[in-house]
Amino acid sequence: MSDTLLSFDDVLASYDPALGLEVHVELNTASKMFCGCSTVFGAAPNTQVCPTCLGLPGSMPVVNRVAVESAIRIGLALNCEIAEWCRFARKNYFYPDMPKNFQTSQYDEPICFNGWTDVQVDTDDGAEVFRIEIERAHMEEDTGKSTHIGTTGRIHGADYSLVDYNRAGIPLIEIVTKPILGTGAKAPDVARAYVAQLRELLLGLGVSDVRMEQGSLRCDVNLSLAPSDSGLLGTRTETKNVNSLRSVERAVRYEMQRHAAVLSAGEKIVQETRHWHEDTGITTSGREKSDAEDYRYFPEPDLVPVAPAREWVEQLRAELPEPPRERRARLQAAWGFSDLEMRDTVGAGALGLVEETIAAGAAPQAARKWWLGELARRANDSEAELADLGVTPVQVAEVQALVDAGTLNDKLAREVFDGLLAGEGSPADIVAARGLAIVSDDGALSAAVDDAIAANPDVADKIRDGKVAAAGALIGAVMKQMRGQADAARVRELILEKLTGG
Repeated sequence: MSDTLLSFDDVLASYDPALGLEVHVELNTASKMFCGCSTVFGAAPNTQVCPTCLGLPGSMPVVNRVAVESAIRIGLALNCEIAEWCRFARKNYFYPDMPKNFQTSQYDEPICFNGWTDVQVDTDDGAEVFRIEIERAHMEEDTGKSTHIGTTGRIHGADYSLVDYNRAGIPLIEIVTKPILGTGAKAPDVARAYVAQLRELLLGLGVSDVRMEQGSLRCDVNLSLAPSDSGLLGTRTETKNVNSLRSVERAVRYEMQRHAAVLSAGEKIVQETRHWHEDTGITTSGREKSDAEDYRYFPEPDLVPVAPAREWVEQLRAELPEPPRERRARLQAAWGFSDLEMRDTVGAGALGLVEETIAAGAAPQAARKWWLGELARRANDSEAELADLGVTPVQVAEVQALVDAGTLNDKLAREVFDGLLAGEGSPADIVAARGLAIVSDDGALSAAVDDAIAANPDVADKIRDGKVAAAGALIGAVMKQMRGQADAARVRELILEKLTGG
């Protein structure tokens, strides 16, 4: 089979993409889906397990009520119908991370179904809205975490594998879209925008921390190509466990180019799972995809059906937070952002970060400046999401407060961010330890100004002759001498006082 890629333009000239996105959300409940074990992230391996989540004989599961409530709230926020009666099923397959040899999930009776959400994508002609139809959102349990020891990092070729069952049984909601058609060249952008908006919605609901780097939100990207305007659906592949917004976009683009190269060579797409490689930006073959009948689903005999009372559902509906699009419009008006500024803020995944920074005391434009400028650059350099960079909104607000107080200028503030990323303490601690505060002492500034005047007599003569704009060169010399820590406004005043008497 061909390993080459077709150019993206050539893909679009001959094929129509169809997307399907399956997003797995770990809920932030205190205990697991069917037992009382803790769900706290980062515990020592296999210390948060019990007979039930290990599937030992005689153990009996019990449904976590808070997980059911979270599932209903997610469904309502996605405009889904909520089942009056549903039940769990056993999804049977053998894999080392499944201690029971089956996963307790929902099959033909999901708790939420037939929903939709609209996402906005920027185009050359302005913003375009795409409606994403939701097939279902169902409850299930997570699997354990496998670590394959060897050169490949995969089970094939590993010397041995380790399994941590702490994650086995953590409540999951799987949100499955219907085929997303008509996106064309915007398919990668639509996929990213959908997952970004879903993450924003879930954070607003408070049902998950949606930390993609920790696996609490993972996306499986289904993609197929069909000949342009054929109205058909091609054979799909499923790229598993894509764990960043940037990677969702890249995986869609890569698979479109790979599929097109295979089809253009007269070969057939194999329906299979694919592994995404963050370092190289490619996918590789996993296993041929199983159909539903291969899992031998049957109703879970140890769990009673779930039948949410309509009064409960309506109470949860009434308590839903503000929808993301309405929230963005309100914040834009409150902050005075232009449409372009708001689109850039949302597109960078910085909306919540900017909001929290403003709540911590920073002015809206200042908060936006740091997150979309200096911090976005650093995130891009390290190929990280802004939220995962390691700088908090409160810290950004503290840095800006030091700028507002005249303790720092923007150049020195950037050095404070160096310290924050290095874990050197609070902004104030870093300023003190690194000696970064702006010098406003007239004695030190006056001496530096005298040195600059003596070293630049031609510039000094221009200022004496009334060419005040030339003062910029002397200010620059003073700033260089004082490592950028001089109070530039006071330096200018001293220069003019000494040379013009003004």
